[in-house]
Amino acid sequence: MAQNRVYGMIGMAMKAGKVASGEFATEKAVKSGKAALVIVSETASENTKKKFQNMCDYYKVPIYFFGKKEELGHAIGKEFRASLAVLDTGLAKAIEKKVIHNHE
Repeated sequence: MAQNRVYGMIGMAMKAGKVASGEFATEKAVKSGKAALVIVSETASENTKKKFQNMCDYYKVPIYFFGKKEELGHAIGKEFRASLAVLDTGLAKAIEKKVIHNHE
């Protein structure tokens, strides 16, 4: 149930133009300092997970491994996405709370 709220909030962020999705755009958002939160699919490859974990650690961006690629993609109106960055601090904090709550 809480998982659906996370996807709903990601969808809201997308509608507000505050999501960068896909590996290249997510990486660019992190490196340019625009990413407030990164979400990588739990079904992403180990290489992708490691790459974003290291990058987010280095740039001090919160990162969570959440959901399936298809679900993340569906939340933002795409086919599937392994990674996305939320570019708004307020939305990122709200999504982060839901993701943490969902993992408890």
